[in-house]
Amino acid sequence: MSKQIGLVCGSFHREEVSRMLDFAKDEAEQHGLTIGEVVWVPGSMEVPLALDRLLADHDAAACLGIIEKGETQHGLAMGQAVIKTILELQLKHNKNIGLGIIGPGAKPKHIEPRLEPHARAAILACIGK
Repeated sequence: MSKQIGLVCGSFHREEVSRMLDFAKDEAEQHGLTIGEVVWVPGSMEVPLALDRLLADHDAAACLGIIEKGETQHGLAMGQAVIKTILELQLKHNKNIGLGIIGPGAKPKHIEPRLEPHARAAILACIGK
């Protein structure tokens, strides 16, 4: 039986994250993993709750998204809080979570070259590679 992975995708950068989702699905298929539920959330703040819910019914989960550099420190603070909570969720559920969030602090020129590697690495993290 293949390992089932849930995915949380941030919709604020929907076009780019949709491409990340395609890369993630391809990587999962290459490793014999099944993508279960895919949940789209408005932004990074909603990622932890969606992950918490997915981990109840999946063997692992990954999140895909982008936190751009803004004119204030809001993105940095939000990114740090989200990542800290993701780490706590791994411990709570004793399940792998792949972090495929580009940023915080990503500039537009950083996004395109990171779409594929971040998405694929998030899937590999779900299987501990």
